[in-house]
Amino acid sequence: MSEAGQARVVLVGNPNTGKSTLFNALTGLRQRVGNYPGVTVARKSGTCELADGQKVELVDLPGLYSLAAVSPDERVVVDALLGRVKNERVPDVVVVVCDATNLLRNLFLAAQIAELGLPMVIAVNQMDAAKTRGIEIDGPLLSYRLNGVPVVLLSAWKGEGITEVRRAVATGLRQKSTFPTVTWPDAIAKAVATVALAAERDTHQPVPGALAQRLLFDTAPTIAEAIGWTAEAREVPIRQAREQVRSSGLNPPAAEPMVHYARLREILEGVVRGVSRETATVAVDAILLHRIFGPLCFAAIMLGLFWSVFALAKLPMAWIQQGVDLTKAFAASYLVSTPMLQSLVADGVVGGVGAFLTFLPQILILFLFVGILEDSGYMARAAFIMDRLFSWCGLNGKSFVPLLSGFACAIPGLLSTRTIEDPKARLATAFTVPFMSCSARFPIYALMCAAFIGPRYGAFWESVAMVGMHVVGLAVAVPTAFILTRFILKVRPAPFVLELPRYQMPKPRDVIWRMWQNASEFVSKAGTLIFAITFVVWALTYFPRDPAVAERVRAESPQMNAEQVEARVQAAYVEQSWMGRFGKSVQPVFDPCGFDWKLTVGVLASFPAREVIVSTLGITYSLGEGSDANSEDLRSAMREAKWTEGSRVDTPIFTLPTVLALMIFFALCSQCGSTVATLAQEAGSWRWAAASFVYMTALAWIFATAVYQIGSKIL
Repeated sequence: MSEAGQARVVLVGNPNTGKSTLFNALTGLRQRVGNYPGVTVARKSGTCELADGQKVELVDLPGLYSLAAVSPDERVVVDALLGRVKNERVPDVVVVVCDATNLLRNLFLAAQIAELGLPMVIAVNQMDAAKTRGIEIDGPLLSYRLNGVPVVLLSAWKGEGITEVRRAVATGLRQKSTFPTVTWPDAIAKAVATVALAAERDTHQPVPGALAQRLLFDTAPTIAEAIGWTAEAREVPIRQAREQVRSSGLNPPAAEPMVHYARLREILEGVVRGVSRETATVAVDAILLHRIFGPLCFAAIMLGLFWSVFALAKLPMAWIQQGVDLTKAFAASYLVSTPMLQSLVADGVVGGVGAFLTFLPQILILFLFVGILEDSGYMARAAFIMDRLFSWCGLNGKSFVPLLSGFACAIPGLLSTRTIEDPKARLATAFTVPFMSCSARFPIYALMCAAFIGPRYGAFWESVAMVGMHVVGLAVAVPTAFILTRFILKVRPAPFVLELPRYQMPKPRDVIWRMWQNASEFVSKAGTLIFAITFVVWALTYFPRDPAVAERVRAESPQMNAEQVEARVQAAYVEQSWMGRFGKSVQPVFDPCGFDWKLTVGVLASFPAREVIVSTLGITYSLGEGSDANSEDLRSAMREAKWTEGSRVDTPIFTLPTVLALMIFFALCSQCGSTVATLAQEAGSWRWAAASFVYMTALAWIFATAVYQIGSKIL
């Protein structure tokens, strides 16, 4: 919400117009990210200083093509423009960001907003791309034909025209210039009036003509629900109004764009000159979208991404490891007089949280490269490539964005399914999103690869294993979606229409800022939960402390030195603790997977949040093996871990089959508790969330068991 007396300016525009780049250029780092009241749609706002020194609140609204709102994102835009968002008034100025290479289509949204009577500024972005294609635009002439609405030609990516935008917004606030409206055919004008009267009669509130137009033209009930016009009350008057329009030879849904485009073509006559030339984008797409080379390039890019994550993260991971070492040593020496507090701080807090923070560089690098791929324009191509695969299982490329988001975190992936119109396809996509290996699973993959695969097989196979875990999730998600769409939900296939943005060099500041935002959100969410669970795991691992255990171990170890005896004492304490007893009681369930009781404890403790397993292992192996819970010491402790009972006694626990089984289990098991709750919210029923949890957990156990049992026999 803007400060008292501060003007409110909103940015709207079609997707891929560079709206967010302009927002970043105008606000810098003075941004706030939250949610709109009552919905989970992100609200980005910031402070923008105009050319006259005035400071305004700038809001970056979600991208959309039309005010005919269907998805939650589009509904938020309409509500924001109408001033129907809680604690927010009608915008003082609307900045419509247009793509200079497709000005006619982009101005259609501006023409719709014009019906609302809001002051406007037209920001014609991507002028660099227009010039490359041989397109010229006469800004002053366009402003003249738009009744003096300020028009700015700019390239936000290059930082050109930003000052002019600040000046134009200041002018727009003073002049309040509005985009010219169209003259509607008599049949449409009468139908709009009929709808407005009926809506006012039933809702007992004034209904402006702009809202009545939306009621007449739109098939979605967004506006009707917003004004409280029930389906029963509106059915007859809207049907009669549409029949009135059809009797004149017009089709209501098609009439709106037909009238607007006719007027816009008149306005743009002589404004846009030149013939669009073929660009390098077409030549590059001939390879990247090729039926054969496209998927191969996609696989190579993903493999290179994960190889980079390992190669570039080694040095910063070593720095963090040293910091954890120093912090733990300081805490242990400072609290030496209070053994319980010493264990809590050094082994519990520093050891557990430090084990997670060690992998932060890899998470940062992952977000960095994903941001580069998004801003370069490649991710839209990836959606096009994956559409061929998804069409086989009853979905289409629209499911790619939610599934791709699931690789970072399942929750935004589940929320982004709201852009899928078909409710059955939306549910099928939501059910498969948790199969994507989110960043919370990344630390355990990284730990296993760095401790066991890299040292033996090299960095290349580390990358292959990482990519393999993501492929495993996708490989199981596809047949799952096939079963859901073909036999359970019976989804009807829908065509996939996608606008491919032009290729461009990502802007470093934007990529780094988004990487920092995503990583900060992940660490703040995961770190808080990890800290709480770390404390619980430490307590369950520390208590009870029976002195008789230490006396027995010391009596059984007369030939060992003091350090070795102390290590055995600590291991015995962990084994006799509440956590050790619980882990041993449940371990038989996971024994076919090759998990000992410590791994079993880690798996069970990670159900609230998957990333917790690293800190849990850090605690159990730190206390049980006498090693620090940071990257290298934890790896060493795990390499040295052996079975203490049964037919495998004194053999290594972490063989290659066990490592692969553990990674497979985490690749397929249900994600965190928040994911389950979000799935229940999006599916509208806990039944689907429970089914997902049981199905994924069972699959994870079955595949992990198969990998371990078969691997143990052939390796």
